[in-house]
Amino acid sequence: MRNARIAGLVYLLVILIAPLRLVYIPGHLFVDGDAAATFHNIASHEMLFRLGLVGDLVTGAVSLLLTFTLYRLFKDTDKTVALLMLMLGFMDTPLYFFNALNDMATLTLVQGADFLSAFSEAQRTGLAALFLRMHGLMIAGAEIFWGLWLFPLALLVFRCGFLPRFLAYWLTINGLAYLALSFTGLLAPQYNEMVGNMAFPCQLGEIAFALWILAVGARPKTAPLPAVQAA
Repeated sequence: MRNARIAGLVYLLVILIAPLRLVYIPGHLFVDGDAAATFHNIASHEMLFRLGLVGDLVTGAVSLLLTFTLYRLFKDTDKTVALLMLMLGFMDTPLYFFNALNDMATLTLVQGADFLSAFSEAQRTGLAALFLRMHGLMIAGAEIFWGLWLFPLALLVFRCGFLPRFLAYWLTINGLAYLALSFTGLLAPQYNEMVGNMAFPCQLGEIAFALWILAVGARPKTAPLPAVQAA
């Protein structure tokens, strides 16, 4: 089915772009417990940090397209559940765009524009660290919606009849993993690494779903042929 392959392609784009700011840039530029080193790394690799900022904005825009394409794919399965999926999935876009403001503020502080001359470098470093921390906390908050929208999506996959049900189970587990990451980041951040390691295989459900509908598409179950009665 053409709609399934389009949705799979859009989903794959989100999966490929989102880790740039979520994983790659923090791993290469941020130094835990050393705001000055992080500040220096961003200043030295400003274009990389800008790419992460743009990547977040593109991810938010493509996510909006993703929820629309999935709604088109599943609206005939259950329009009410498909609308719930669309509503929860839509929240991804404003949260990405709102959170980009924290990176814009960080970049402005790192550049040290003339109107910031009243602030010392140490003060700008501290403020930049604050905005980066806010960015991280906002991600933890956004993960609530990253998880919630997968539950109606999983229900649609389970009911549709043209996708294997193991994908529905995996998407449900994926949603629970995002909720666990969110609540850990907000309530018990000292356990972030442990919960993240445990959640990683669960989060592969979205990748499996995206690759399946892209490569295999939506194949309705064929009804068994009626038995031929002997004359």
